[in-house]
Amino acid sequence: MKKLRTLISVGSLFAVSALAETWTGTVSDSMCGAKHTAAKASDAACVKKCIKGGASAVFVSNGKVYQLSADSMAKVEPLLGQKVTVTGKLEGETLNIEAAQPVKD
Repeated sequence: MKKLRTLISVGSLFAVSALAETWTGTVSDSMCGAKHTAAKASDAACVKKCIKGGASAVFVSNGKVYQLSADSMAKVEPLLGQKVTVTGKLEGETLNIEAAQPVKD
């Protein structure tokens, strides 16, 4: 019985670590990085211009810039330059976004 409880406890730890996390930050671009955390109209315009010019989207939270997985790009495209709340999983320095919503003021 003790082995079963230990096995269940260890399994539960792995299950919890596989759950998605939530972050709040700004969708920026790889050229400007953390320069657009204010999420003003001018920031959004610059991010869109840089993305159009070949930069990739990044997520900035608490001063840290996270690369986005290829699957995440489509989820943040309508939110470029905006403050957002994202749910996803961090793998190294790459964020896999499952869902993204604009922050309501």
